[in-house]
Amino acid sequence: MVHISDGVLSPEVLAAGWVVTMIILALTLRKTTAEEIPKLSVVTAAFFVASLVHFPVGPASVHLILNGLVGVIIGRLAYLSIFIGIVLQAFLFGHGGITVIGVNALDMGLPALAAYGIFRFWRGRLNISVLGGIAGGLGVFFALILTSIMLITTGEEFALVAELFIIAHIPVIIIEAVIVGSVAAFLMKVKPEIMQK
Repeated sequence: MVHISDGVLSPEVLAAGWVVTMIILALTLRKTTAEEIPKLSVVTAAFFVASLVHFPVGPASVHLILNGLVGVIIGRLAYLSIFIGIVLQAFLFGHGGITVIGVNALDMGLPALAAYGIFRFWRGRLNISVLGGIAGGLGVFFALILTSIMLITTGEEFALVAELFIIAHIPVIIIEAVIVGSVAAFLMKVKPEIMQK
């Protein structure tokens, strides 16, 4: 999972995560319109449900993240969507913790915004399914890197954990690249207006 639990990170890292998350949410909410809420809700639900699909990898398990898909479909609203999903995951299923919601949102939300930026910049220059695959795979990869950095801030003893964490999620990167590439290509054929411009 790309969730850090309560009690792992220092208070300074937790505070920084909350500050950055609140700033991004404030900026996002300021520009959010009522017309965007239904699309935000559907994508947030998909992100939330994806966390319930677990795959065994060695002695642990991993789950789909879909932060790249969230970014590709709803663009600048991706951080808000992921924040809502993480809050629900923490309170309903105990994924991660309560104090680390800000950090966990940062770890998955910034990569979702990066996936949106990549998709938006390269749209029209690359095949949509390839571009969606790149954005989806990088969304997960960037989330893994950020989460690993957060773990390492706690101490060097977490370096091995971070390394194993990334290795265990390689199948997720591949699966999500295929999913996001396929969904992006499908939506561009049947309902191109749904894709964020």
